[in-house]
Amino acid sequence: MDTSKCSGDGDGDGGSRERGVLQQWRGYSCSATPERVLLSRPVLQAALGSCHGLLLTQGGFVYAFGELPWKPGSPAFAEPVLEECLSGRGVVAVASGSFHCGAVTRDGSVLMWGDNTHGQCGLAGRSLVLSPTPITLLDVEATPPRLVRTASVACGAQHTLALSTAHEVWAWGTGAQLGLVSHANAPVCRPQKVEHLAGRYVLQVACGGFHSLALVRSLPSASARTLSLDKCGRCQQLLYSMVEKDDHVVISDDHYCPLGVELNEVKRQMSPEEQQQQQKGQSSPGQESNGLGEKVTQVGSSLSSKTFCPALGSAGAGVRTGSKEENTLEPGEEESTSQTDAATVPLRSPVKRTKSSQFPDEQDLKEYLRRLSDLSLCEQADTGAGAHSTLSSPVSDTPTITPPPVPDHTHPPAGGHSHQLHEAITFHTPGCQPTCPHPHLSTAFEEHLASSCDDCFDDSGVERGLEALEEPGGREGGVRGLCEGGRDPLSGLLHVRDLAQGTKSSSLTDIHLEEIKGPGRRSSLPGLTCQGSPPPPKLGHRRIASAGGRKLPVSMETESLLPSLYTEVWSWGRGQEGQLGHGDRLPRLQPLCIKSLSKREVVKVEAGAHHSLALTAQCQVFSWGSNKAGQLGHLNSLSTAPQPVKMSEGIRVWDVGAGQTHTLLLADGDCVQPILYYSGEQIASHGPTHTYTHTPVLLPFCMNMGYVSGVFAGGQMCQAVSDENIMGFIASTHEICAAERKFYCRLSAIRSQILRPLLAREGVRACLGHCFLLLQTLAGSFSRLCHLIGQHTVSLTRFLQRERDVRGLVMLKQTGIFLDTYKEYSCSVGNFLVMGGFQSLLKPLQDCFGKKLDVLQQLSEPREKGSSPDSSSSSGSGSGSGLLQSLLYLPVKHMHQYSRLLLKLATCFHVDSEEYSVLDEGCSRFETVALLLLRQRKEAEKTLDFWRSLPAKATDALRTPSRRLVCESDNKALTLQNAGRFTINRFILFNDALVHTQGNIPSKKFFSSYHIYPLATLWIEPVSEEEDGLFGLKFTTPEDSFTALASSPAEKASWLRSINQAVEKLLEAEMDAKVAGSSLGLGSNGGQRAEPRMSRTATHTFGKEGRYKDAAYEGRWLCGKPHGRGTMRWPDGRVYIGMFKHGQEDGFGDYVIPNKNSNKTDHYQGHCKEGKMHGFGTYWYASGEVYEGLFWENQRHGHGMLSSGKMTSSSSSVFIGQWLHDRKSGYGVFDDITRGEKYMGLWVDDQKQGHGVVVTQFGLYYEGNFSADKMMGLGLLLSDDDTAYEGEFSDDWTLNGKGVLFLPNSDVMEGAFVGEWSSGLKVAGTYLKPNPYGPDRDRAKSRPYKLGAMAVPADEKWAAVFEECWRRLGCTSPGHGDPSRAWDSIAISLTHRDSPELLTRSQHMTLERLEVIPQLNAPFTAESYDSIRRYLLKACDAPLHPLGWLLETLVTAYRMTYVGVGSHRRLLRHAVQEIHSFITRIYHIVR
Repeated sequence: MDTSKCSGDGDGDGGSRERGVLQQWRGYSCSATPERVLLSRPVLQAALGSCHGLLLTQGGFVYAFGELPWKPGSPAFAEPVLEECLSGRGVVAVASGSFHCGAVTRDGSVLMWGDNTHGQCGLAGRSLVLSPTPITLLDVEATPPRLVRTASVACGAQHTLALSTAHEVWAWGTGAQLGLVSHANAPVCRPQKVEHLAGRYVLQVACGGFHSLALVRSLPSASARTLSLDKCGRCQQLLYSMVEKDDHVVISDDHYCPLGVELNEVKRQMSPEEQQQQQKGQSSPGQESNGLGEKVTQVGSSLSSKTFCPALGSAGAGVRTGSKEENTLEPGEEESTSQTDAATVPLRSPVKRTKSSQFPDEQDLKEYLRRLSDLSLCEQADTGAGAHSTLSSPVSDTPTITPPPVPDHTHPPAGGHSHQLHEAITFHTPGCQPTCPHPHLSTAFEEHLASSCDDCFDDSGVERGLEALEEPGGREGGVRGLCEGGRDPLSGLLHVRDLAQGTKSSSLTDIHLEEIKGPGRRSSLPGLTCQGSPPPPKLGHRRIASAGGRKLPVSMETESLLPSLYTEVWSWGRGQEGQLGHGDRLPRLQPLCIKSLSKREVVKVEAGAHHSLALTAQCQVFSWGSNKAGQLGHLNSLSTAPQPVKMSEGIRVWDVGAGQTHTLLLADGDCVQPILYYSGEQIASHGPTHTYTHTPVLLPFCMNMGYVSGVFAGGQMCQAVSDENIMGFIASTHEICAAERKFYCRLSAIRSQILRPLLAREGVRACLGHCFLLLQTLAGSFSRLCHLIGQHTVSLTRFLQRERDVRGLVMLKQTGIFLDTYKEYSCSVGNFLVMGGFQSLLKPLQDCFGKKLDVLQQLSEPREKGSSPDSSSSSGSGSGSGLLQSLLYLPVKHMHQYSRLLLKLATCFHVDSEEYSVLDEGCSRFETVALLLLRQRKEAEKTLDFWRSLPAKATDALRTPSRRLVCESDNKALTLQNAGRFTINRFILFNDALVHTQGNIPSKKFFSSYHIYPLATLWIEPVSEEEDGLFGLKFTTPEDSFTALASSPAEKASWLRSINQAVEKLLEAEMDAKVAGSSLGLGSNGGQRAEPRMSRTATHTFGKEGRYKDAAYEGRWLCGKPHGRGTMRWPDGRVYIGMFKHGQEDGFGDYVIPNKNSNKTDHYQGHCKEGKMHGFGTYWYASGEVYEGLFWENQRHGHGMLSSGKMTSSSSSVFIGQWLHDRKSGYGVFDDITRGEKYMGLWVDDQKQGHGVVVTQFGLYYEGNFSADKMMGLGLLLSDDDTAYEGEFSDDWTLNGKGVLFLPNSDVMEGAFVGEWSSGLKVAGTYLKPNPYGPDRDRAKSRPYKLGAMAVPADEKWAAVFEECWRRLGCTSPGHGDPSRAWDSIAISLTHRDSPELLTRSQHMTLERLEVIPQLNAPFTAESYDSIRRYLLKACDAPLHPLGWLLETLVTAYRMTYVGVGSHRRLLRHAVQEIHSFITRIYHIVR
């Protein structure tokens, strides 16, 4: 095959012959040599059928070769022939079945051609499709129906599968391999959705001869694995469904379990020998199993209740077939006892889904159910309450987790419906309900640790032995994961209403039971959970954690860029050769999950004629099915469950191909160039030799094929796509991929062979003590890093097989993800090293792996087995702890490998190209972090040596996991000024604190006392040497200040530089942690500033006596003092949140003070000054009173309003007016709501004193003098009927002395009055009745008294309000001030808004317009008048403007005065006068 037959397909570019070169050969023999297929374009994909094949080249051109029987009269084409009708269609994928073909275009269309005898081309009425013909994939269940776009297709012998862009599977053709239960017997010519996989995220599909495979992304969920009485015991679907319709809720019990579907063509497809072997396998466990199997066969057709779903497949071991050797799993792998479901048992007739049972004898059914229940109880008694019984649900795939205890129920009742009997079965089925080992972890932490979810995946994230990886007190759990301890007292002040969504049903009785008939049920089935992982959450809802506290397996940040390793393999179709992998040779009509592969990180599946392959991210291949020609790669003649292919040590497989009787493997060897392995039948030039390989053999000619990037197999043919190394690009790309695969395999071996057994050992916790939590954190970080590398490995393999644009490399597009993960891991392993964890692990390592530590020696590189070349003596040369330390520091060394390989790849491009720029930048970033990680390792080892030099007590007092040594005064002399003569002072600088120790023994590093000064709250400045000639450094802390002396100017500069760099690095790290949400403690720009910033954010707990003793402050600092916004919390519960200035509360803030006499708190919100309440604020008292107004030095002073009680309480009142030193003094209005009285007058020391007015709800009006809170002296009293009294009073409403009583009819009584107004008066005086006809008749009609004469004048009211307005304008006293200063004060009021007052949008716009000051220097004109008028209107509408505040306060005071009881007709004169006074005084302010 030297040339292409069709030459009209255009000429390719010059480099096409070096890239995408296709070579093919048949089988394996000594004389076999590959033939190069010469095409003008690079080959992207090959698809091989039984006797033909398709080639997809660059540009979307498709070539066909071999026997093409669908083309009439066409001979077998040895050379590829261009499918001209596909040119220009943009084909992106091709597939070949036994005798038919498929292609997918760029727009998602599918074209089929070839043999259509069984409907495998998706076209009805045609046995042959001569040319590529489009077929339609229509989702009729969508509203409206929509066309389905396709991503890829796969073809078998008689069927075709399509994977849509929505990751759903569609099928057409004939046979059980379609996965369509309703079309199991007839050809399906119209593509149908495989409903059993609906709702799942399918990654890949593959078709064998008569079976199908699907690679599905799995999403673990603890809640989905919880067995319940209202769920089916097999498929875990709800037995009842609730649907909202209009104004009622419809409950339906029409549950249909897909695992109970009968296979009516099982026995027709099996040969007699296979049926006998199956019967023999069923009866092998014993007579009891045989009888049970017979009972299953008898009652299978009569289990007709819609809500009844018996677990037929797991009723016992009798349904499993095959020999024991065939079903043997790898050590440590759980046994798939639940693989066989109801579909594996041959039943007599289809299950009829009707309401009533048609079984003739109900007693047989009840007896069968009783036996199932007895069997479950007996097995539970044998295995204990926590063990899984044989009746375990298929979803219970984590047997190491102890399920909740199962109640000891007796046998089901003799009578009753089948649903009640079914509840007895499902209730006894043990379930696994994984729970979070650390429920205190926050949601953000669980999201960050998503990759370590391991309840359902042993080899992804952290395995069951590593379940408790995130420690409660470690760096991950203790810093970022822990929720804040203690409830914020202010949270109780915020009344947040939780809005819970309910159903639309307005009444609990408005619930109807829907009677759904069988024929009326929709033909398709919902997405079922059955044996695999639960269905994924709905789009748009990012599910962080399930009910059990578990995480999503892949973080959303990398999910779209990196492939998922949390996968499952599902299979269905014929299984007589064991090609389904379920441990038997029974067929499956619907997809069923292969449980033994659910935790293997499968990334690719391939299907041969009668065998199947699965490739994992760890470069391991699993095979199962027919092994007649040795195609499985191991010695077993038949494997009904996946078994690993036997490969030589160090061989890493990264691509596979499955043919009719052979398997082709592409792997990495000792060199960069890939190698090929073949397993299967040996083919000679004359045909099959009927000999085969027992294990995969190396193809000797593979080294002459160049750099192979992909292999394909089909029929008896093998093909490989290779590239020639032009400019070193191909070799560099393969080197990067091979290095990453090797690294991941090594990390996986460390995780599975060292960390998992080590953490599972019981004595490790006791040996490590508090370091055990650090080991858990280290294992968790290692697992997350390992998972990321595994994803990257698969991504690089796909990059190698596709477009190869270096700008699309994930490690370059998302460099931050890799760097953050490596930094996190370096921090965790450094913390464990500093705390002496590796030395403490020596004994557990020897107990777990033997004294020679063979496992560690095997995993270590040759140069690491003897010693660690770049580590200090702390690692222990040649010891077990040293070997483990070297192994766990492998990722740190691997960072240099990234930069080296990227630099090597960059040399393949021109320095001016975009690719070179991207690669060079990535190389620099990786190299920078590699040097950082290496420096961190040296710092950790240096710190460990320092701790070893100290006594044990000193070490325990100061050592923390994240603390690193920077320098100490032993090698950099620094002493305390004015220290004692016999005292040894020593300074130790760590990365987070400066430690000052004092002792008396200079020969030993022992100290009797020490002080720790956190660097975040440490300020340092050099002392001038001109004063005393000393080289001093002044240290400032929140509670202390001292000076240290250096021995020389160089030492002084060195200490100053070291401390400043340490402080700045710490501040940068904290800033990075807040911005990026990371707590790695690694600042990217640390140490770049010459001096650290004086203003910073930090936390400190005060210890010395004073107002802040034992109080914890968190917020802004300036030179050792709280300055800016912060939070101060006292141990007694007091909390202040607000502004600080020079160490005191100053500005706006919230202050909460617990009340000792009650369980409530006082709360102040307002302005403070010099640590005291000063300015405007609101105070909520624990007693229920609320004061809103002005304060002065913690006292109510100025204008304010005090509300006491509520409207419904026995004593409620409101006072608004002037205060003086926490007492009512001056003018004020007191509304006694309980008594229905309102007082408007003068106050002195909380008492009514002076002139005042009182009105009541009964119409009484009084004005006059008050003394000692009583009506005393001369006064005027008017009733609602115009009766008036003017005279002397001695008490409230009590007349006592001379006076005049004016009656409504103008009669007058003069004399002495004694008594209370409402209870009767004693009068001694003269009664005057004027003569209506006399000369004084006009004067008699007039009243001699005048209202308002004894009231407070309007100009004297609310003086405190106007004084505050003058003060806000910057005036020393009312009427005296500078206009320029007033404008400055207005600007400050408008811009410095630190109160949380909510402003409307219009108010915000008004504030912007108030920034323009009206010009008054020019002559006064109409325009200037209009600008002033508009400015004043805006100012009065802005609450922050002094005029706006004045107007708002006056309106409040006016309403409080004249609303309610104050709306008295005799107060009209007062109200009008008050308005006139307001206008006059406001005009005076404006002038």
